Amino acid sequence: MNVRRMRGLLAAAALGLLATGCGIRATEVPTDFGPAPSRVRCSLTEPDVTTRAGAGLPVRMFLLCGSSLAAVDRTVRVPDGAADDGRRARVAQGLLDALSAPPTAAEKQAGYTTHVPAGTTVRGPRPGDPEDTLRLSTAPGSLTSFALAQVVCTFSDSAAAEGDGSVVLAGPGEEPPRRYECTEEVRARPGSNEPPSAEVSGGR
Repeated sequence: MNVRRMRGLLAAAALGLLATGCGIRATEVPTDFGPAPSRVRCSLTEPDVTTRAGAGLPVRMFLLCGSSLAAVDRTVRVPDGAADDGRRARVAQGLLDALSAPPTAAEKQAGYTTHVPAGTTVRGPRPGDPEDTLRLSTAPGSLTSFALAQVVCTFSDSAAAEGDGSVVLAGPGEEPPRRYECTEEVRARPGSNEPPSAEVSGGR
């Protein structure tokens, strides 16, 4: 057997060993492709007592966790003896106050944020509005898609909503109220999926 033939056989054998062992070698040899993508956990390691301090109405509100909505527990104060429509607006205002406030230290550490503008207020229906209308100080269409999703999904899971979980919102202007819904798609991707809505009519 000549030298050239011997070298060819040795090279082929070496390539065969590398091919059969490549799966094992890939786990042993470090590579520098950068860190693996990480996902924000947005889960509190223990109950945040600051969100439960004091008496009030237990509610679930939605903050942002990365690009999705995540629920946290809070309490809001609602005056006793309010009429149904007045109570709905008062519950909604308590929720807005909580949504627009900065997340607690524990929530920030867990990765929660909010897009609802500070100072946002809400009133009940005007004459001619459906009785379940909530008029925001900022028109719903002027809110970011994240903020609108937070408001709609938080209201829909509270006493501010109708029995079917929908909420009727309008702004301070003359635009007609619209009925909004919080869907799975909105909770998963509020930045690209605005709450579906439809104009409503019929007032009191």
